Amino acid sequence: MSEEQKVKQEQEAMKDAQAQSAEAKGADIEQEETEAMIARITELEAALEASEAKVQEQQDSVLRARADVDNMRRRTEQEVDKARKFALEKFAGELLPVIDNLERAVEMADKDDESIKPMLEGVELTLKTMMDTIDKFGLKAIDPQGQPFNPELHQAMTIQESTEHEPNTVMMVMQKGYELNGRVVRPAMVMVSKAAQGNVDEKA
Repeated sequence: MSEEQKVKQEQEAMKDAQAQSAEAKGADIEQEETEAMIARITELEAALEASEAKVQEQQDSVLRARADVDNMRRRTEQEVDKARKFALEKFAGELLPVIDNLERAVEMADKDDESIKPMLEGVELTLKTMMDTIDKFGLKAIDPQGQPFNPELHQAMTIQESTEHEPNTVMMVMQKGYELNGRVVRPAMVMVSKAAQGNVDEKA
């Protein structure tokens, strides 16, 4: 082999080596770029998950805040409604003796006495007007004559035997009670029946 051929062969070998080196470098660069791209995608996915978690947390916070506001609004409305309903309770309690006196005046008046008839009519009209007025504000009389005794609404002043009434029945209302929007302002004072001893079955 001539010297010229050797040189030429060495040059071709160098070219092949350079080409292989370039291909290796290109492969390395491509792998680095791929790895960098994968790392960036992973980073973006992590950031996206973090953002979604933060958004979910904020949504939960908004929902909790909204629920708290709704609960506060309901409690406030209930308290305002309760205050409105029972604002007149003290005034109503002071008014009841006046109603009692008017009712007693009507009951005790001699309805056959013509001389007091105009005055009696005036008292009856005053009483009716007052009862209509308090009814508009939710104040209602408790008049349980003949009804079963209810300790939540009635106060037993005395208990008597009776053959005419079922046991535990209101025989007489000594003083009417009153309730304001369902709350007892004053219980009715009553006489309650019990079974007469002669009617008790001692063998039972």
